[in-house]
Amino acid sequence: MSTRTLLITGVSSGFGRALAREALACGHRVVGTVRSAEAREAFEASHAERAFGRVLDVTDVDAIPGVVDAVEAGIGPIDVLVNNAGYGHEGVMEESPLEDMRRQFDVNVFGAVAMMKAVLPHMRARRRGHILNITSMGGFITLPGITYYCGSKFALEGISEALGKEVAPLGIAVTAVAPGSFRTDWAGRSMVRAPRSIADYDALFDPIRAAREAKSGRQPGDPARAARAMLAAIDSDAPPAHLLLGSDALDLVRAKLAALATEIDAWEAVTRSTDG
Repeated sequence: MSTRTLLITGVSSGFGRALAREALACGHRVVGTVRSAEAREAFEASHAERAFGRVLDVTDVDAIPGVVDAVEAGIGPIDVLVNNAGYGHEGVMEESPLEDMRRQFDVNVFGAVAMMKAVLPHMRARRRGHILNITSMGGFITLPGITYYCGSKFALEGISEALGKEVAPLGIAVTAVAPGSFRTDWAGRSMVRAPRSIADYDALFDPIRAAREAKSGRQPGDPARAARAMLAAIDSDAPPAHLLLGSDALDLVRAKLAALATEIDAWEAVTRSTDG
């Protein structure tokens, strides 16, 4: 595996921290964004020569180009951008304020797009580069009670796939990485939970919320193994446009695609009847 410079958003926890550790162990250089000076110092202490911290809130889209340009000028060419910064929102849609949705999309979608727009001119000039967007199996399947989250991840999946087709002729690859359930703090500290207010949803949603809280920290997926899988994709000469991580993601997405195919077939006559 050749040595690369990775820019990873959100290296203080979750997949970002796991990927940064594995990348540094493999000899790569990692520029990691964090939310505080203390977190920056902690990250840079993880490797004196190859870990570089940058304080950045990805919702501050006006600050992103300057940070990226400074990394390019001061540290070196960014070979790989990993859009990892994000969080989960749990709540029945009718109970969840629209402001919660705006915040979810500001971080999970607009922040990621702003990062991509900042690195692309540099990658395009070099005719090489790789963008990894951490989405979710919730960008393929849906579950009640995470409507805003699924919407944001569906959006990022679509943006990733379309962008990949735009930049492939320029030597740039885009991979949407969709993890299943992993032992990160997604369902714990990183989860924003809307308060309950409508009793009609109790029977459906209360068991879902309780089960998610109970399973937090005991999910089947190992973040370190996920990091190694992402590094394998980065090192591939033919990286995938979509990479599922975890057997649960694989089973649920396959079931969704099979159900979708069945429904499309069942309504095929109606679909074709609309042609002029």
